[in-house]
Amino acid sequence: MTETTVIKRRQAALGFIFVTATLDVLSLGVMIPVLPELMKRFNGGDTAETALWSVLFATTWGVMQFFCSPILGLMSDRFGRRPVILTSIFGLGVDFLFMAFAPSLWWLFVGRVLNGMTAASFSTAGAYVADVTKPEDRAKGFGMMGAAFGVGFTFGPAVGGWLWHFSPHLPFLVCAGLALCNWLYGFFVLPESLPPERRVRRFDWSKANPIGSLNLLRSKPNLLGLAGVGFLFQLSHNVLPSVFVLYMGFRYHWSAQVIGLTLMGSGIAGILLQSLLVGPIVKKVGERGALLIGLFSGCVGFMIYGLAPTGWLYLCGLPIFAFSGLIQPGLQGLMTRRVEPWEQGQLQGANSAMMGITAIVGPPIYLLPFALVVRHDATLHMPGLPALIAAVFLLVATILAIRVARPLAVEPSPA
Repeated sequence: MTETTVIKRRQAALGFIFVTATLDVLSLGVMIPVLPELMKRFNGGDTAETALWSVLFATTWGVMQFFCSPILGLMSDRFGRRPVILTSIFGLGVDFLFMAFAPSLWWLFVGRVLNGMTAASFSTAGAYVADVTKPEDRAKGFGMMGAAFGVGFTFGPAVGGWLWHFSPHLPFLVCAGLALCNWLYGFFVLPESLPPERRVRRFDWSKANPIGSLNLLRSKPNLLGLAGVGFLFQLSHNVLPSVFVLYMGFRYHWSAQVIGLTLMGSGIAGILLQSLLVGPIVKKVGERGALLIGLFSGCVGFMIYGLAPTGWLYLCGLPIFAFSGLIQPGLQGLMTRRVEPWEQGQLQGANSAMMGITAIVGPPIYLLPFALVVRHDATLHMPGLPALIAAVFLLVATILAIRVARPLAVEPSPA
């Protein structure tokens, strides 16, 4: 096979995974502005009570992901990326069908359990990108994944807010349709990225658990430290799905449509950065420099979000916060360089397990203080407290990254 043919196949594979990831995240984006509103209906319009229910939902999802992601990650190393991605997408579609016809909060809860058990499409897609890109091009490839994430969250929330006014069930039916169409697309079009000769020879249950998976992070230089940076990053960003819809509605009295448009504006800024600037920035300052710029920008952005007394001042933080889109490309580029091709799935499984932990501890960290300040708003008047807590986490991550985010002298064999 000629080098030109290999390059074309890699580009085609990246195109496939970009579409798959975009449709996946688009379906999630649709849900963002409407799920809290549906939960509020079940709770009689009580914002503080909805915040407490959100803790249970998000924590349960995180527990499922924490235990199941290492299994799915190692399965992708053993059996290939394609079947794991397809299983995850199908589970997402079933989750949205549960939500569409849920007569109570407990039906919504069952859907989140199912989704948490299969939530590996985006992380396995990360292993897919590592399979089909050279080490020096991975930051750009992960920037493409970030752009897919941005596309989904740019248009998804606005569409979700618009569909909500036709029927509370319609956004979830559309999400289910998108997820199942995504599954059909992957079933017929998505090629396998990990050939049999580069897979692990057997499925080892001692590695297919959170502890065994996390042991991988200790076995490579500074990989555990980089995972710590990723953990703090994910923990800080957990504030966005946890409270920001409730926060913007409470503090600025924005409607679901305005919140959707605001999220769309944030997404557009992220897409422009990740599509146009990740490659040149990484080329100029390296993966370490991109990571540090992203962490610092995210910290400043969260501070603006938390302190802004008006909606217009809040919007001033959007272009600054957009540069936090450099975090994942830089971090993933550094981490994937430290493992072998047949360990990429296990690495992404470990990362997802860490993200599962943040999904468990993050909602209480943000929602409980938010519920407190909402109940005592007349005396405390600090509704932006969750965003300020997130800013502190990113500040700590920045300090840690300065120490551990260094390139390797000798890298593992390329994929």
